[in-house]
Amino acid sequence: MTHFNEQGRARMVDISGKTPTVRVAVAETKISMLPSTLEAIKEGRVGKGDVLAVAQVAGIQGAKRTSDWIPMCHPLPLTGVDITFTDNGRDELFVAATVKTEGKTGVEMEALTAVSAAALTVYDMCKALQKDMVIGPTLLRSKTGGKSGDYVRP
Repeated sequence: MTHFNEQGRARMVDISGKTPTVRVAVAETKISMLPSTLEAIKEGRVGKGDVLAVAQVAGIQGAKRTSDWIPMCHPLPLTGVDITFTDNGRDELFVAATVKTEGKTGVEMEALTAVSAAALTVYDMCKALQKDMVIGPTLLRSKTGGKSGDYVRP
C-alpha cells in the first residue's frame, strides 16, 4: 500500500521519481433547491450578492488550497481552473470544474474540492432563502494523464 510506511502509518506518497505529464480532471456536483431559490440566483436577487460569481472564486480557491484540506494531497502548481454553472431550468444547479496541471500527480482531488467549495458557497449565500437545499452527488467525470491512464465515467 503506497500510502502507508513500514510501520503501517499513513504517509504522503513519494512522487519524486515520476515524470511530469499534463494532467486534467473534470468533476461535477449539483445543488437541488426550490425553483424560487434558483430563480433568485439567476436574477441576482440574493441578499449576499452575486452567488455564481462568488461561488466561482470559491471553487478556484478551493482547487488551489486542496492540499490544505486533504491531508495526503501534494501541493500542486495548477495551470488552469475553470468553474461552470448550468441548471435544469427548474430546481437544480449544476457545478463543473476542469482543473489542469503539468506535474507528477493528478488533479482529481483538486477538481472535486473545487466543485465542493463552489456548492458550499452557493448554500451559504442562499441559506436565508432555503435551508433544505441538497448538495450531491459529487463525482469525478473524467481524468487524463499519468501512469494509470485516462478515465471517463460511463
